[in-house]
Amino acid sequence: MDNNELINRIGFIRNRANLSARKLSMEIGKNECYIHRLETSKTFASTFETLMDILEACNTTTEEFFYYNISAYKQDEEILKLLETASPEKKTAIISLLKLKQ
Repeated sequence: MDNNELINRIGFIRNRANLSARKLSMEIGKNECYIHRLETSKTFASTFETLMDILEACNTTTEEFFYYNISAYKQDEEILKLLETASPEKKTAIISLLKLKQ
């Protein structure tokens, strides 16, 4: 994952959390322009600690943030939880159904 993708994901989770760039900056204890500069500058870099603060403020886990398709994470997580309790027969039926739809 490159710097651009990290910045795009920060914008995604910030918007999903319904936080302005200024509000998020203030919540993580940074200058009020910090997130705006982060999201608009291609060379601006953040520390790992600051990224963790951003994730916490946006109620996002590291697993979700780094998931290959962040916008599908919650739905995929729900499917996996349902599959945990499914019988082997149901899992086979689901696989067959999904293969039919491809």
